[in-house]
Amino acid sequence: MTKRLNNKRVLLGVSAGIAAYKTPDLVRKLAAQGAEVRVVMSKNSEQFVTPLALQAVSGHEVHHYAMTADSESGMGHIDLARWADIVLIAPGTANMIARLVIGSADELLTTVCVATEAPIAIAPAMNQQMWQNAATNENMQTLRDRGLLVLGPDSGEQACGEVGPGRMLQPEEIASRLGDHFLNGSLSGQSVMITAGPTWEALDPVRGITNHSSGLMGYAIAQAAAEAGASVTLVSGPTNLSKPEHCQAIDVVSALDMHDAVMSSIEEQDIFIAVAAVADYRPSTNADKKIKKDNEEMTISMVKNPDILADVAALAKRPFCVGFAAETNDVVEYATAKLRRKNLDLIAANHVGGSETGFGTADNAITLISKNSVRELPKANKYALARDLVEAISNEMKK
Repeated sequence: MTKRLNNKRVLLGVSAGIAAYKTPDLVRKLAAQGAEVRVVMSKNSEQFVTPLALQAVSGHEVHHYAMTADSESGMGHIDLARWADIVLIAPGTANMIARLVIGSADELLTTVCVATEAPIAIAPAMNQQMWQNAATNENMQTLRDRGLLVLGPDSGEQACGEVGPGRMLQPEEIASRLGDHFLNGSLSGQSVMITAGPTWEALDPVRGITNHSSGLMGYAIAQAAAEAGASVTLVSGPTNLSKPEHCQAIDVVSALDMHDAVMSSIEEQDIFIAVAAVADYRPSTNADKKIKKDNEEMTISMVKNPDILADVAALAKRPFCVGFAAETNDVVEYATAKLRRKNLDLIAANHVGGSETGFGTADNAITLISKNSVRELPKANKYALARDLVEAISNEMKK
């Protein structure tokens, strides 16, 4: 099954309506689509569904309506707002809709909605007469005008016994429609090749030289490019990651392997994104037997590997070329020099060596440098950052 919310962070806001009893199933449906789900409950929603049930299905502590000292010293409203890729309010009662319109921040859920930069989706659920009320209609139009994603409502028999519009969509349909939100056509019709992960340069049959790259950033970009409608080829060094869906995957080991895989079909590509941490050098010889530790010292002779990105950028008919510069210091200066030296269209520079971003971390922060501009993409989880990067590439290609 295609997981349309793979690696997405969904913050589910539960407001106080009878349809809240469906939210444990909604959490399960979102998780089945690949999402990580955290839950915030509004005041009185606990009358319809228990926090324990939502904690059990989400696997995370449920955040309550009250902003207590404990909640603010841990993951408070700002942290929750920044964590989410999307905020989903389900059920969305008439009261909650009205509070969103006026920008109320009187409890944790409404405060998160005011504080977040993530898109907000709402699944309305109320009595049919309340749904058709003029004030509710005006409020819903205001939310649509602000760009909120409105999911439903459905029509049919309601808990009160009446029949009409106002029923919350079924959890499976909400999860499906939420997945649709992340699909876009910004790279529709484009062929994209991405390199990811480390390379392994063998010394002998059991030892080799490699680096700390997990491959996560490259894999995230591959997924984001596929969501943007591109035909994606992922050339990956050794990682422990599952391959992104809807991507052609080519597994390689060494820098020479990666160079051969890239050059064999690069002329078919419209965009090349070099994310892999490719070894600059390899041992000049590869022993056919395990090297014994007979001496106190061992000298390894190294030879330079081909520069994959430079070779692609030098082609007479070359794709749009995007490089990555992982630096420990003077990040922008070194990245700008690399952009010019290799004749790239765009370079993403990031600081590595710290504990919060870069190799082996879930988050990253990059500086996008083109020939005419410098733009900061602030710290975010790598999947969210990848979507921003893909959008930036699409915009840059239109210039």
